[in-house]
Amino acid sequence: MSYEENIRKVVPYVAGEQPKDKTIIKLNTNENPYPPSPAVQRAMKELSENKEFPDTRLYPDMDAAPLVDALAKKYGRNTDEIYVGVGSDDVLSMCFLTFFNSDKPVLFPDITYSFYDVWADLYRIPYKKVPLDDDLSIRKEDYLGENAKANGGVIFPNPNAPTGILMPVSDIEEIIAANSGSIVIIDEAYIDFGGESVMPLIDKYDNLIVVQTFSKSRAMAGMRIGFAVSNAKLIKYLRDVKFSFNSYTMNLPSIVCGAEAVKDDEYFREITGRIIKTRDNFEKELRRLGFSFRDSGSNFVFCTHPRMSGKEIFTKLRDRNIYVRWWDRDRIRGYLRITIGTDEQMENVVKALEEIL
Repeated sequence: MSYEENIRKVVPYVAGEQPKDKTIIKLNTNENPYPPSPAVQRAMKELSENKEFPDTRLYPDMDAAPLVDALAKKYGRNTDEIYVGVGSDDVLSMCFLTFFNSDKPVLFPDITYSFYDVWADLYRIPYKKVPLDDDLSIRKEDYLGENAKANGGVIFPNPNAPTGILMPVSDIEEIIAANSGSIVIIDEAYIDFGGESVMPLIDKYDNLIVVQTFSKSRAMAGMRIGFAVSNAKLIKYLRDVKFSFNSYTMNLPSIVCGAEAVKDDEYFREITGRIIKTRDNFEKELRRLGFSFRDSGSNFVFCTHPRMSGKEIFTKLRDRNIYVRWWDRDRIRGYLRITIGTDEQMENVVKALEEIL
């Protein structure tokens, strides 16, 4: 017998390309085009200039108390209802490991964040991909009735990725209520760009977990900060698994800077509002050029053109040093996901598309 028979093999998640050339207009990973809050920049400066702090001899606060306290105050929760991790990917991974521990399949859309099936395969969790409808929307009916009785959990983003389509809170509440015997995780990575969070439903349903990230709306993808909000009981279960996995996941600069970002609500609203305005203007230009798409609730647009394939547009944009995202997958092969950058960047994209089409 070969030792390879005992190796855990999975097909890894494939992230968007990270080019080194800074002249490239990089619109392929949904990063924020603006810098983080000035409060974050001041905190980083103070950290770098203070010779005594941080003291890297010591482990960071394993409870990440300054960050948890700031989040609890921001969202009107108790600190024992907040869990933080190294980006929402880390938080979601721990959620899979903690809450999806059944012989029944976990349900999530067939076209969604492609890390879900990677984690399910990694942790040997059975799962079922539920097809989106012909309009690429999540159908609430697919998570109700008999399907609600026969699953080991439910997870999906709102708005969904890569489609950017928002589901009404009322529809999500129906799903949560119907799946009272399972944990329902709503991944709100993009909720700050025009959507309504289901976080208030935590007080009504004890099976709901809401996950958000600092990578998009708070312009801190490089800091790797994510968090979950739920009732104290579920957060304790999550923390127990986390502390059995790695007690010191968050570094001190992320804790300090993350707390400062949460406190600066004015700047947060300013940059998200600017991105929403740019997105709305860009959608008007795409319609003028003949693209089809659903209105986006995120910081990207998922669009297709009737006269040219997604791959061809993707390639021709890349030739012009504009990087967007394209997947060679059934049902979405004709689509591009274009992150919303600055006004100037989006004007350059429009000019390039005019040349290409």
